[in-house]
Amino acid sequence: MDIGVFIPINNNGWLISEAAPQYMPSFELNKAVVQKAEGYGFEFALSMIKLHGFGGKTEFWDHGLESFTLMAALASVTSRIRLFASTAVLTLPPAIVARMAVTIQDVSKGRFGVNIVSGWHKTEYSQMGLWPGDEHFSKRYAYSTEYVKIMKELWETGESSLKGDYFTMDRCKLSPRPATPIKLVSAGQSDVGMDYTATYCDYGFVLGEGVNDPTKAAPVAARLIKAAEKTGRDVGAYMLYMVIADETDEKAMATWLRYVEGADIGALEWLIGRASDDKTAAEGSTAKAISASPSPINFNMGTIVGSYATCARLLDEAATMPGVKGLMLTFDDFLEGMDKFGQRIQPLMACRHHVRLAA
Repeated sequence: MDIGVFIPINNNGWLISEAAPQYMPSFELNKAVVQKAEGYGFEFALSMIKLHGFGGKTEFWDHGLESFTLMAALASVTSRIRLFASTAVLTLPPAIVARMAVTIQDVSKGRFGVNIVSGWHKTEYSQMGLWPGDEHFSKRYAYSTEYVKIMKELWETGESSLKGDYFTMDRCKLSPRPATPIKLVSAGQSDVGMDYTATYCDYGFVLGEGVNDPTKAAPVAARLIKAAEKTGRDVGAYMLYMVIADETDEKAMATWLRYVEGADIGALEWLIGRASDDKTAAEGSTAKAISASPSPINFNMGTIVGSYATCARLLDEAATMPGVKGLMLTFDDFLEGMDKFGQRIQPLMACRHHVRLAA
């Protein structure tokens, strides 16, 4: 079972709460997180791209780094862990991203992959004059399909002449080509998003659900399996969970409840308002999940709260879900959380027995 970390490229990580740890993103912070992950045997690290924050008292996500340049720098200070950068497809041409990816693939000696972000947060793009209109909500996967086809043609043949509804390539060239395949991932939660992932990507990131109920998300992972059966491709689910751990269940739960009580209402109102901009959002989509959550202080992702033994048991349960190939973790305090996981939780996990043996 792969384990990965969703690194804190924007301020305050994934907790929209005045009571949660407050910190700014930096290369040094992310280097420390990823080097800890590599030291504890993690298989991958992923950085998102977020271009407009939610404000509020915590200025949530108003401060952020750029994904590709960050991962290029991290590639130079790591040696084993796979690194995924994210492209917001409306902001960067596919031929440029293809070339950037080849460059980082060279720096990392074959450890690089790209996360395709089709975009549900309109303000990120309208602020730069890049929003093509609200019709993009319903067409974004068609746009991303052409985008990925161009990148794959360039990586595989060195040339693309794709003529589509959104892109027109005229013998576009790329050289050198990647020496090893560049993995693609996506995080679409709707049926259309799952079909896209199953057709073009190697992994799909899937939101866990609820608090201490890891298998609640099994139907979501099952939808990805069903989509992959239609394409005949081997596509695995990487489930997303936040881990809040302490010596006892009671201490960990008290911390979680303090975060919930300290919710940054202003930032949450912004988030939910932007999630509702997409009038075409299907049930199961990211936008719908955020809008429907009674307390989306961590984006309605699955939350694992408890003692080290409880967290290990619950993460093992998540790993048993059909179609799940990995778990991508976030933490309330990343540096402390990484050490708690690596030293206290992972040694108790059955699905990480191979890491204990290697150590």
